[in-house]
Amino acid sequence: MQRDPDRASPSDFPDADAAFDEAPLERAHAAPGSWYADPRVAAVDRDLIAASWQYVGPASEVAAPGQCSVAEVAGRPLVVVRGEDGELRAFLNVCRHRGGPLLRQACTVPRLQCQYHGWVYALDGRLLGTPQFRGAEGFDRATNGLFAVGVGEWQGMVFVNLAGGGASELGQAMAGIAEALLPVRLHNKRFVVREFHPVACNWKAYIDNYMEAYHLPTIHPIYFRTLDFHAYRYEVHPSWSVQRAPLGANAGYYSELREAGVGALRDAAYVWAWPNLMLNVLPGRIQVNQVRPLAVDRCEVMFDYYYDDPEAMGGLIAEDRAVSARIQQEDADICEVVQRNLASGAYRPGRLSPEHEAALHGFHRSLRAAYRAHLGHGGEPARIRSIR
Repeated sequence: MQRDPDRASPSDFPDADAAFDEAPLERAHAAPGSWYADPRVAAVDRDLIAASWQYVGPASEVAAPGQCSVAEVAGRPLVVVRGEDGELRAFLNVCRHRGGPLLRQACTVPRLQCQYHGWVYALDGRLLGTPQFRGAEGFDRATNGLFAVGVGEWQGMVFVNLAGGGASELGQAMAGIAEALLPVRLHNKRFVVREFHPVACNWKAYIDNYMEAYHLPTIHPIYFRTLDFHAYRYEVHPSWSVQRAPLGANAGYYSELREAGVGALRDAAYVWAWPNLMLNVLPGRIQVNQVRPLAVDRCEVMFDYYYDDPEAMGGLIAEDRAVSARIQQEDADICEVVQRNLASGAYRPGRLSPEHEAALHGFHRSLRAAYRAHLGHGGEPARIRSIR
């Protein structure tokens, strides 16, 4: 039998047996170190991220006809645009001629024009003009429009998916998250600022760290005192999870945050959604994190800050960002050491804590399912449209 070239054999994938480990949390081990350090796994991760819903920014930035934003997902450059008909669309930011860029930054334009040779496209992706291109026999503009990718809006945020899909598929992927966060309301928050934080670790090592509060007492001693750690709880769903904790007596500036239209609210919530999205939720504030792989041992974490009423919050926003930066640096420092240990060959997968690593176990379960699909078991592997 001829082998399907889109399927991998176990010999192509390190520690393939671990993908079939379905042990319950009470008997579960962590993922093998090779999954954080082997370039073959990083190549699989690149496609599974591209074939999932990826946050790109606030919908307010592409609200009017002609407004465009640029993004990059798993190394693929993208442009998101609001059409003259009001429809939101996303395309590969690659001219069909010789790969020139259409846009390099957010802007408002009547059409998209390649910045290399000037080919012109409508906001719906149709090829309109090819200057100084006479004599190209058999060339058909109708079949040389931009490559479209999946796009949708959810709770005032824009997501794309290189495997395709639209708002209904995005809604299915995120189903239940907004309701789980009530009375905090996601859709009425206003985007304020974006930051990027580089981390010298595999993206999964950073996600692992996010998925548990087990490390709070040792890694975040100041932040640890702001929460009622003994009331910390985890809720695990098939493609997302939420961690909750009441703010403690020493909540500091957190106690000054307020959710518009809601009385006293003193809960923090931390949501992860497959594969690399996190929402850090406090009253009146949402911090959207996306962990973007750059190499097998490097990632960057995008921080987008949304607030109920930025003008009224004054210095609270600056304090919020300063506290977040300190916590992020503490996380980065430990994740970088862990990455070196995972890649050293000295690590053997340890047992998970049933008390604090239920959400981490859920992430690993989703990861194992994706790797099984890659190996040809239990579903279809991640597939994205390539440029041909």
